[in-house]
Amino acid sequence: MSRATTVQAPVGIDHHQAPLLDALRRYAEDGVVPFSTPGHKGGRSMDAEFRDRFGSVLLAGDVPLGGGIDDTHFSRGVLEAAEALGAAAWAADRTFYLVNGSSAGNHAFLLATLRPGDEVIVGRDMHKSLMVALMLTGAVPIYVEPQLHPELSVGLGIRPESIAAALDAHPEARLVALVSPSYCGVPSDLARIAAVAHERGVPVYVDEAWGPHFHFHPALPPSAMASGVDGAVASTHKILGALTQSAVLNVAGNRADPQRIASAVGMAQTTSPSVPILASIDACRRQMALEGEALLDRAIALASEARRRLQALPGIGVLDAETLGLDQYDLTKLVIDVVGLGLTGHEVEAILRRRFAVQPEMSDLVSVICLVTIGDDDSSIARLVDAFTRLAHERSETRRSGGSAELRSSGAAIASGAQAMSPRAAFFSPALAVPLERSVGAVSAELVIPYPPGIPVLAPGDVITADKVAYLRDGVARGVHLSGPADPHLATIRVVADPV
Repeated sequence: MSRATTVQAPVGIDHHQAPLLDALRRYAEDGVVPFSTPGHKGGRSMDAEFRDRFGSVLLAGDVPLGGGIDDTHFSRGVLEAAEALGAAAWAADRTFYLVNGSSAGNHAFLLATLRPGDEVIVGRDMHKSLMVALMLTGAVPIYVEPQLHPELSVGLGIRPESIAAALDAHPEARLVALVSPSYCGVPSDLARIAAVAHERGVPVYVDEAWGPHFHFHPALPPSAMASGVDGAVASTHKILGALTQSAVLNVAGNRADPQRIASAVGMAQTTSPSVPILASIDACRRQMALEGEALLDRAIALASEARRRLQALPGIGVLDAETLGLDQYDLTKLVIDVVGLGLTGHEVEAILRRRFAVQPEMSDLVSVICLVTIGDDDSSIARLVDAFTRLAHERSETRRSGGSAELRSSGAAIASGAQAMSPRAAFFSPALAVPLERSVGAVSAELVIPYPPGIPVLAPGDVITADKVAYLRDGVARGVHLSGPADPHLATIRVVADPV
């Protein structure tokens, strides 16, 4: 029997319900003959191999939201009922189910709250999608840098004092927008940040893509909504049991207009949402509301055991709260430093896939990151630990260079520098491609992002520095994948032709 979850349903809320799943079941039972999208008509015209791979039941459920499980006027309110249950589960006043990932939530919230020229206090360790939201809105970012661990070069979150100082220096700022937790599992003190911003009448928005599980277990860091922020997006597909591309946008209070946000959500994502993705959020919400704490108990215990065994291996380190000097940390995240093996994270990722059929979430020049989720068990953890055990023992005779934590893609290379223009103005300015070595002092016209984790090293409008050129040149030479630049090998970079 699962012990009680920390989620307490408001009076009248029954988390056993799943309106979207129920509507899909009724649609199938009614034997509807569709004369509507999608064109495959329940999978009947699908390529045979594709149909065999995914199954007729799933394809039969790929039906429209309007004119499918609801009518074309949406009069049954199926999605609204499901989202109301989501709001109760994540302690929000309003929740929007997203099928374009957390990126759509970032775009929608900023479009709803910012206007061209508005200043926004934003963490420099933002995800690509937040930067794109700045470009869409025409807002002017005031970058705030995370603290960095002095030896490990891991971001330790945004300090409330940094937010206070930025708001005092920019009293016209309309929003604070941050990422928490980071890709490495480090949260910021959102409750204190919210208090600092709210004292000045400024709303706080959090890209909580990597923390959809925080709200459902007391040993995890406090969730964004529990910390009193005004809006937060969470990727239900990253840690929880929902389909890829699924996310929720949670909104609370009156500092941001929920009706305007609703309109922006409609603009930021497809007008033909996938019902299977929406239904997977519905089912995920039910699962977490009813069983979340018990499921996360197991995931946290599995991650703890994996961390203990990995930390005992020669040449390997695994980050944790004690190592980083933190009170709170995502206990399900395994950030495995491998430079002691004399290998980069990219090399270890390739070895894990090729030899052991183990797939990490990401790698950089220092580490690989592995996610432990509610879908793991003893056998999957054993597979991961055994692979690293064999690799560590094989490398025991190799001279270990120790590597440099400064090469970590969440390190000092993402520090904000001088901005010559807003991201939107730079992106839309006439630009030309110049050799990377000759770009120092020019203004970047494009995003340059080691991906993953998707944190911009250069953003449109940034003045390009020699340090960042050196970091990027070295990263490309060592196998870092770059997202954003027109030249993926970064022999050239696009710069503003005539910055104003």
